[in-house]
Amino acid sequence: MRGEAAGGFVLMAAAALALIVANSPLSELYFESLHAKLGGMSVLHWINDGLMVIFFLLVGLEIKREMLVGQLSSWPRRALPGIGALGGMIVPALIYVTFNRNDPAALRGWAIPTATDIAFALGVLSMLGKRVPISIKVFLTALAIIDDLGAVVIIALFYTNELSVLYLSLAVAVIALLVILNRSGVRSLWPYMVLGSVLWFLVLRSGVHATIAGVALALTVPLRMKGDVREAPLNVLENSLQRVVPFLIIPLFGFANAGLSFAGLTVAHLVEPLTLGVALGLLCGKIIGVFGFSSLAIRCGIARLPQDSSWIQLGGVSLLCGIGFTMSLFIGLLAFAHHPVLQGEVKVGILGGSLLAGIGGYIVLRLARSTPTAKEKADPSP
Repeated sequence: MRGEAAGGFVLMAAAALALIVANSPLSELYFESLHAKLGGMSVLHWINDGLMVIFFLLVGLEIKREMLVGQLSSWPRRALPGIGALGGMIVPALIYVTFNRNDPAALRGWAIPTATDIAFALGVLSMLGKRVPISIKVFLTALAIIDDLGAVVIIALFYTNELSVLYLSLAVAVIALLVILNRSGVRSLWPYMVLGSVLWFLVLRSGVHATIAGVALALTVPLRMKGDVREAPLNVLENSLQRVVPFLIIPLFGFANAGLSFAGLTVAHLVEPLTLGVALGLLCGKIIGVFGFSSLAIRCGIARLPQDSSWIQLGGVSLLCGIGFTMSLFIGLLAFAHHPVLQGEVKVGILGGSLLAGIGGYIVLRLARSTPTAKEKADPSP
């Protein structure tokens, strides 16, 4: 449970439990509880627009730390995961659009298969132990962080409701205050947390999705300071969230949103354009996009193959990137907030595509060799 990938196993259990409950005699209680009102919002709304802000806060802290002092702190380090992440967003989106080009309503979900679930992917990777070199884990982590950054930008630009100029202006003013605190050398966390709570409320009212407040707050939390870097406010806050988010917030989100009733589900539902677009976008789009763009970058001399890894392993980890559970579900809920039927098709596609990608990636990586042969070095084919 101390392992970095342990949260992935907890999330798997939460998703499985949601599916079991949603198809049991407790299903009615399950769905009614999620839609029960609490303080003016439903329980599901509090989870997705309230607790998930903390998840996005952690994502923002990780992005900032990695960009400044971590694996993404220099352009050579950013090259391979950055190019791979770009391909892993473009190709799945194109596959989804291809399947749903004749349905304007379904096209709104084009970004659903572009996301990678780092918790799930690391959970699968951890089951392989020393069969996979550490460089592959670093590559996957860096790619997923860049992928999360892309998802945040997509949510802000494409899944924003009608804007309230007043609340948006007030939110910008609060962000300005947070920046001033940072520039003034304020290292105590409580002023940032108080202003962050105000920022969440204003962003929620502004029309921009409330979770963006978490990322905005994270980018203003100070990292650099004299003395022990572990005592920097960003690291202190990130460490305090490292157990809460993967062991409570994300599993709760998974349990609340993965529940899908199989009653009435037929083969026809499995081949709906939206379902196929999501599933094949994750399963095929990620392997084509991540591996294709990465191998092109390596061939062109822009980046290098991860140390002590083979082309087969790069292909296997590219397939693991097709596990898109948390962020894909989140984007799907934003895209089809008022369309329960389409939400059901999205969940079928995400569960099917992620399951196949996880199994496929595990098998490929388990059978792969760690050290590339001369032929593998010359020929980037998985």
